[in-house]
Amino acid sequence: MGKENKDIYSKSLTYHAWQRMKKNKLALFGIGIIFLATLVALSGPLVRPDSTPKANDQILEVTTKKPGFTVDLLRIKKNEKASDVSFWKKLTYGSESDFKTIPIYDYSFDGSNIIIEKYTGNEINNGQIQKYNLADVVYAIDHNKVSEHDGILEFYTLEEGKKEMSILELREMVEENNVVAKKFYLGTDKYGRDMLSRLMAGTWISLSVGFISVFISLVIGISLGALAGYFRGWVDDVIMWIINVVWSIPTLLLVIAITLALGKDFWQVFVAVGLTMWVEVARVVRGQVLSLREKEFVEAGRALGFTNRRIIFRHIIPNVLGPVIVISAINFAAAILIEAGLSYLGIGAQPPQATWGKMISEHKGYIITCDAYLAVLPGVAIILMVLAFVLVGNGLRDALDSKSVDDLPTV
Repeated sequence: MGKENKDIYSKSLTYHAWQRMKKNKLALFGIGIIFLATLVALSGPLVRPDSTPKANDQILEVTTKKPGFTVDLLRIKKNEKASDVSFWKKLTYGSESDFKTIPIYDYSFDGSNIIIEKYTGNEINNGQIQKYNLADVVYAIDHNKVSEHDGILEFYTLEEGKKEMSILELREMVEENNVVAKKFYLGTDKYGRDMLSRLMAGTWISLSVGFISVFISLVIGISLGALAGYFRGWVDDVIMWIINVVWSIPTLLLVIAITLALGKDFWQVFVAVGLTMWVEVARVVRGQVLSLREKEFVEAGRALGFTNRRIIFRHIIPNVLGPVIVISAINFAAAILIEAGLSYLGIGAQPPQATWGKMISEHKGYIITCDAYLAVLPGVAIILMVLAFVLVGNGLRDALDSKSVDDLPTV
């Protein structure tokens, strides 16, 4: 029995923290949401229904359609050579479609042509009638080199050169591959874009802003806080003066000022948010370092001749990471909210980049209509993401509490 207790007590603090964390169901729920969102963000266009860059494939005939809406599309091959896109570019940027899509209400075949009635969305469709050559639908062709004889089409493609195919074979290919039913699981926005794809694309922006801005705030906050707490004196006075000045400025106002100074773009948001979140980290680190600098292990380091740099970064900072991790989780949630606010005001990432705040801004007028989901869905996404990081932050706070011994056996 004694040996068993000894083995359990010899586990690391990280082990015991994780054991306490696993008992917190809300924190595990938050971790699950963050993991799923991260997976969606990292997979990028590979898992989105709309894999085009920035999920910006617009079909104006199907604007503001309800979730679950389905429409038939005619996919017409663009008359240009297909570009080779690397896997990495597909993952990070997406790839332009090789087809142009036309929503159709009905279609029929007439010789070597397909005749369609365009979808209008009205109760009585009454759409425009259009005619397309079958070879032009399936292949990227040279229009000046198409001829028909005895039910055979002879044409020249931009990629394979001369081809001959029967009209019946082309009809089968069109029906099998080029007339497709597309379902919009969360409907479409006012530009006819897939809402699910836009929400998934916005996940990348929110997590990226949160991660990079928190990283910037940690680098600045830990460095200044450690210097102020360790050296004290005039160093502490100067750093605390800077902290108090930054602290006195409203966060959103400061972010807007920095963003306007740096410009409106994707990476400027990272810098702007990161430069406003470091003060909390610095204050906490300073307080922790002030108490730790008088501990015996620090005195021992000085007696052994260690440099101040080694004592700070090798011995003191590792002992203040617990509170810093908790603050980072909360700051992550705050960064997501700030980015959403900036996008709503039109200062964050610029269109057509999908951001949750911009999606709310574009559709705020639909709140009092039957299409309120257009603004509600990105709002729910923001709520879930912020709630997840708050729950994880609270869970980390409890798990890293060294006074908690609930998971340890009684001797």
